[in-house]
Amino acid sequence: DDDQLPWSRSADDRLDTKYPYVCHAELNAIMNKNSADVKGCTMYVALFPCNECAKLIIQAGLKEVIYICDKYHHTPEMTASRRLLHMAGVQFRQFQPKRTEIIIDFNSINNPETLHGGAQERPEEQLDRVQEEWRDGK
Repeated sequence: DDDQLPWSRSADDRLDTKYPYVCHAELNAIMNKNSADVKGCTMYVALFPCNECAKLIIQAGLKEVIYICDKYHHTPEMTASRRLLHMAGVQFRQFQPKRTEIIIDFNSINNPETLHGGAQERPEEQLDRVQEEWRDGK
C-alpha cells in the first residue's frame, strides 16, 4: 500500500523521504517490458537519466535516449550518466517539440456527437484531416 510510504523529497532522516522506496521510470520501463527485447530500441523519458539508470540503459542494449528536460545537468550523477552513455555509444538528445501543447478533450471522446471547448471538428474528423495532411506531406 503506497499510503504507508513517505513521499517527501526532503526530511531529517532519509528513510522519511521517497528515495529509498521508489524506482525511476527507466528501471520500471526496462523491467516491465513483458519479455520483449529492447536491444537497439529508443527510450523516451521526461528527465535526462541519472547514472544508475544509464547503467541499466546500457546493459539493456538501448541505442538512443530522447529526453524532454535536463534540469539536473550540472550534478555529478548527470555528468557520470553522460560519460557512461557516451562511452557505451548510446546516443542521447533533447526532444524538440513541433507543438507547445497537446489538448485532449475527454468530453468529445466520450460524446462524439457533441463538440466541446471551442472545438471546430469532431475527434474522428480531426484524425482524418491530420492523416490526410501527413500523407500529402504538409
